[in-house]
Parts: sequence; C-alpha cells; structure tokens
Amino acid sequence: MRITLPTGTPAELARPDDDITPSLGVVLFPDIMGLRPLFDEMCARLAAEHGWVVCAPEPFPGQEDLDIPGRMAQMSQRSDDQLRADALAAADATGCERVVVMGFCMGGMLTFKASASGRFARAAAFYGMIRLPADWAGSLREPIDDLASPDRCPTMAIIGGVDPYTPDADVADAESMGVQVVRYEEADHGFVHDASRPTHRADDAADAWRNVIAFLTA
Repeated sequence: MRITLPTGTPAELARPDDDITPSLGVVLFPDIMGLRPLFDEMCARLAAEHGWVVCAPEPFPGQEDLDIPGRMAQMSQRSDDQLRADALAAADATGCERVVVMGFCMGGMLTFKASASGRFARAAAFYGMIRLPADWAGSLREPIDDLASPDRCPTMAIIGGVDPYTPDADVADAESMGVQVVRYEEADHGFVHDASRPTHRADDAADAWRNVIAFLTA
C-alpha cells in the first residue's frame, strides 16, 4: 500500500500476512524510474516469501512525472540530507527493530549512502554507482566517501563485469574498504531486477538474489 513518510515522500509499504511475525525490516530503493508496479510487486513478494516488512520510498517526490532524462538532470540538485531523512523515515515505517537496506542502480548508490547512517544492520546494492557519474556531481557527496565511513554497516555490492557505471577501478576501491563484492563477469547494468530489460540474465539474477538474501539475513 502507498503511505506518506513524515518527510512528505510517498512510499510503498508491504507487510507479511497478519499471522506472521515480521522477521526483518527492509528499506528498498528503486532505480531511477522510481515507484511503479515492478517495485510494488517486488515489495509484496519479498514480504510474502520472507516475512519481511518492506518500505520503498519514491526517489523523486513531487516529481514523479519526470521522464528519465529529467530525472537524470535532477540528480545534481539532490540533497544528501533529504535522501538520508527519507531512508531513516522508511526504516522507522517498517516498525522493525532490525532493519537493512537494499537498492538497484541509482537506488544501489543510495544504498551505499545509507550504509553510513548508523541506522541499518546491513546493506546490499545491486549495481550501485560507487562514484557519481560526472553529470550528477553537485551537492551530493561521493558514495565512495560513505563507504569509507567508520559508521558503515557490513555492505555487499552485486556487480556486473561489463557495467559501465561500475568501472573496475571503482569496484577495487570499494573492495579495498571491506565491501563484499559479488561479480558476474558477463553481466551489464540492470541485469537482476527487471526481466523486461535486454540486459536481464535469469540465472545470474537468481544467484544474485540468493547471495543478497543470505547476506541480509545473516
């Protein structure tokens, strides 16, 4: 169901059946296209299959009608303070004591940022940007700086070996900081979460999900 966080940001909230005690709270950051049926269904599936409470905040509140180029152009104007406020509000909305964070593409980058907030037990990013794309530079802090924070929780990065958004040098830097990297050598950007994408790789996607679920629930 749709809720509005105290920050004013819309979010999707999915809970397990009433007779199931939630085992984990999960903040899920969508990709740059934001909340849509793909992520509504993902939240519902994760809640039903794992007994999690899942909250997915809209990454562009009040600008949901923007197309992808418009969203790309907005990234240089985003605020770390607002992004963190939404992450913390979404964590509180789960009502769970133990909360983890995960995300896809741009949402993977937001996961890296949230990992240093001190609020989350674990973080798992699917092909998140480790350094900002050049045209996103502005008021946002570099994700690599959050990964270097002493407050960072244990973090996993799912990486495609031919993904231009996660070059080898950036991945090596993250790995040197203790990020647990799982690499799929022939995979490109976005290979897990959307089966309609031409880069989707069903076997790698299934394996990546197994790795992430085991990591987040450890």
